[in-house]
Amino acid sequence: MRNRTLSRATAATTAVALVLEAIGIAFLNWFLGEVVDKQDMSLAGLDPHAMTLAAWAAGAVFALYLLLCAFLCARTAWRDRPPRTLPRIILITCAVVHGLLGAFAISLVGWPAFALMMAVLALIVLSLVLYDPAPDPKQKPAGDPRTA
Repeated sequence: MRNRTLSRATAATTAVALVLEAIGIAFLNWFLGEVVDKQDMSLAGLDPHAMTLAAWAAGAVFALYLLLCAFLCARTAWRDRPPRTLPRIILITCAVVHGLLGAFAISLVGWPAFALMMAVLALIVLSLVLYDPAPDPKQKPAGDPRTA
């Protein structure tokens, strides 16, 4: 039996954390695009404006992905039911992405960014684990002596 209050609070907190992260990612990519545009830098002959647009597009796509994951967590908290197969897969991919971002964050940004990524990863995994799908009531447990 799961603790309903804990699972709902965890899913809601995860949704808030993902929204804040989406805002941060969008702002970071906007800022990086502006820096490239103002410096008029070029990488291997690429047009600086194209690099600016690519940074903005990448930030927007990643922010939308995080907002989708936040919506799925908020819906899970609102309904107080585990996510179905496709939303569960999307949230699992979000957890994997946070694990990879955490690994990159250690070398590129530092330990505080790693700790932040791991905290969000823990919230996502905890939301998935606390809302573990209920077992089928027709299926008997493996250790049940009545099944022998």
